[in-house]
Amino acid sequence: MNDNGNKQQGQLQIELPQDVAQGEYANFAIITHSSSDFVVDFARVLPGVPKAQVKSRVILAPEHAKRLLAALQENIVRYEREYGPIKIPNQEPRTIAPFGGGGGEA
Repeated sequence: MNDNGNKQQGQLQIELPQDVAQGEYANFAIITHSSSDFVVDFARVLPGVPKAQVKSRVILAPEHAKRLLAALQENIVRYEREYGPIKIPNQEPRTIAPFGGGGGEA
């Protein structure tokens, strides 16, 4: 709000209800899409439990999905700048070469 008591243009107030503020832990995400929507299901996979239960579903328009991707990428860069690289166990390094990084044979 400005000095007149009017809302400043462009500011959005966001309400965070107490039950949502607690959050849901998810260590697995499934992403599907149609021509009009992206659906992201967040699930929790636990050792010894054969079934993962979806804890939250977020449905996004394609434009918002792309904005989310950019925001996540920007925040990961900031995180890694402050705390160091995020290591993903058991993930092989990716390459832009079309056939992997192996040596050639004649």
